[in-house]
Formats: sequence, C-alpha cells, structure tokens
Amino acid sequence: MLATLGISSCQHRESGEHTCDEKPRDEVQSLGQVEKDSIIVSKKHKPSFAACDLDGDNLTDTVQIVQNTTNEKYGLKIVFGNKRVELLGMSKKFVGQEFDDISWVDAFEVAPKGKTYWNNVSDEGEIISEEDVKDSDKIKLLNDGIFIHQAEACGGGVVYFENGKFEWIQQD
Repeated sequence: MLATLGISSCQHRESGEHTCDEKPRDEVQSLGQVEKDSIIVSKKHKPSFAACDLDGDNLTDTVQIVQNTTNEKYGLKIVFGNKRVELLGMSKKFVGQEFDDISWVDAFEVAPKGKTYWNNVSDEGEIISEEDVKDSDKIKLLNDGIFIHQAEACGGGVVYFENGKFEWIQQD
C-alpha cells in the first residue's frame, strides 16, 4: 500500500486526472500515494482544522488532523495555498520522530510566526529552561507552524516548514 513515500506537488484537473510532480522524501506522503477515499477528517480531535501560512508565500495554508481508514492511524493533511497537498504521519515516521500516529494529540493550534521555540527536553528526558538554552539553539519561526501536544503526558512539539521541508521542535 504505502511504498516509497515522497513530497509532491499535486494537481487535480477538471478531467478528474490527478498528477503529482514527486521529489523523494521519507516522511511525507501525497494523496497520489494514499488513496483519497481512505483519508477522512478526524472525528476524534476537536479542533481538527487550522489555517495559517506555513511556507511564507502569503497564501492561506490549511492543516487538518486526518485518519487513514486503511490502517486507522492519524496524521496531518496540509493543503498549501498553491493547492499542493502533503500528508504527515499515518504509518510513516512523523517529521523524524519515533512515532507514526498522532492519535494522542489533545492540543492542536497555530504556532505563530515570529515566536521563539527551542527543544526543551534533554536527551536524558529532563526539561530545559530558556536560561539553559544557547541563543544559537533557539528557533524563531519565520512562518507559522503547528503546535501539537498531549495534555496528560505533557509532550508534543511544533511542526514547521523551512527550506522546503518539515522540521520538529520538541516541547515538554
């Protein structure tokens, strides 16, 4: 079903033809690679929709928490303002993390452009305060990102788009 996955620039033409201009990528899927009918908007997550500008092109991008009904795993469906569609998760590692399903997400919101974040968990699992982070390790978002979090476990992060790829900032 999900073979080699890639980042795609997809177009859906009036004729019903779906075309993708594909570039190799391990963690991003296109609707051409996952059957369109197997992706549904999450009924479990409230909210499950956000509008922002992930890529800085001044066009509104939409992000939805979706579920792949074939494997029952959750992820993000991102529709960029230029209509390119990308999928994260749903059985593929989520932006370099050790998970492939975001069913655990309780909080889902826009991480605003200009806000500064840092990976605030050490390799040993200890929380790192801002005072203990070098300025060079802080990330000021050049565009909007998406904050996802699990309230009870105090874990999550920020997904953001930079230099043509998705990145992750660990939070709690």
